[in-house]
Amino acid sequence: MSFLRLSGLLLVLATLAGCETVSGFFEMGDEDNPRQPAELVDIEEQLDVRKLWSTGIGDGQGDGLYKLQPIIDGDVIYAAAAEGEVRAIDRKKGSTLWRQELDIPLSGGVGLYEDSLFLGGSDGLVMRLDAKTGETLWTSEVSGEVLAAPQGNGRVVVAQTYDGRLYGFDYESGERMWRYNSSLPVLTIRGTSTPIIDGGVVYAGFATGRVLAFDVMDGTVRWEARVAIPQGRSEIERIVDVDGTMALMGTELYVASYQGRIAALDTRTGRKIWQRNVSSFYGVSQGFGNVYITEETGTITAFLRNGQGVRWEQPALAWRGLSKPVPVSSYLAVEDFEGYLHLLSQVDGEFLARIRPDKEGARADMLADGTVLYVYTNGGKLIAYDIRSRN
Repeated sequence: MSFLRLSGLLLVLATLAGCETVSGFFEMGDEDNPRQPAELVDIEEQLDVRKLWSTGIGDGQGDGLYKLQPIIDGDVIYAAAAEGEVRAIDRKKGSTLWRQELDIPLSGGVGLYEDSLFLGGSDGLVMRLDAKTGETLWTSEVSGEVLAAPQGNGRVVVAQTYDGRLYGFDYESGERMWRYNSSLPVLTIRGTSTPIIDGGVVYAGFATGRVLAFDVMDGTVRWEARVAIPQGRSEIERIVDVDGTMALMGTELYVASYQGRIAALDTRTGRKIWQRNVSSFYGVSQGFGNVYITEETGTITAFLRNGQGVRWEQPALAWRGLSKPVPVSSYLAVEDFEGYLHLLSQVDGEFLARIRPDKEGARADMLADGTVLYVYTNGGKLIAYDIRSRN
């Protein structure tokens, strides 16, 4: 690994661990640093946030600063820990349905399709498990860490690696069917977006600032869209990774890049329906006719889904290392680097409640179902909260 590549990795690790940006790394420790996290102010609590249950999942995200993501399927929630523990949990009670201890350190997951789970290993492995028992059905090798959940559709399992490759594996056997190689910049954010399979197409974002659509069966590129263009003299200024979760709604794909743009893409052609300048690596979500994003600065922005502008902005959590905004009921949930969970109105961005599930924070995207919010903390706590208005 070159010095620049190693330096880039260290810079991004520092970014994700705290609340600094890559570009602001060298200013850390400066008392006049404009990227100093905003102080929290008192708010009027307008919601009842009730803990339903809590359970521990191994070592959580471990020491690799991973983002292992739980997933819901009916009355079951599946979760995995970096040390190799995988669990199926009753979503309503929090009780364990089954537990497996894999001898493989995990870095990406959990993907789900019908009766199967998909996981990625930090040693360059992709696995398919039986969702009813946790039994490993097959394991295949890839060229590097899998930092996002592999995806499947009953015919193919798709996995993306940190070194810029996208793989397609036979669903039943795990045999490699195809591979796509993307050029890798000198410096990148530590992470990848999660591929999305829709029908016969898989969508994936890369560190080049591009989003590509592939034929899921043979890896043929159907279209390519540039979300961001590298600019600036230094390699740090030219980082334009498409990281975080993309959001698919009908024939529109919403995606954001670091030091680039948020864009709505037509999934049939890759044409940009609309775009706005932003810098983010947290991922996007949608609800109430809005597309939500946490910007690098910590500002939470609700863009009108039709591209006609901004509905509201909430800058009060500046530089607090926020998670991806997640709609839950009529509210919007974000967690900061100190472990505070903030609940805002989807209508106008007003703060409605604040709790602190865990001091270690939560890099994994939160999950929501109805009025219930699930938080998987970095330390391995999986917590269910019921959220309702006091009125």
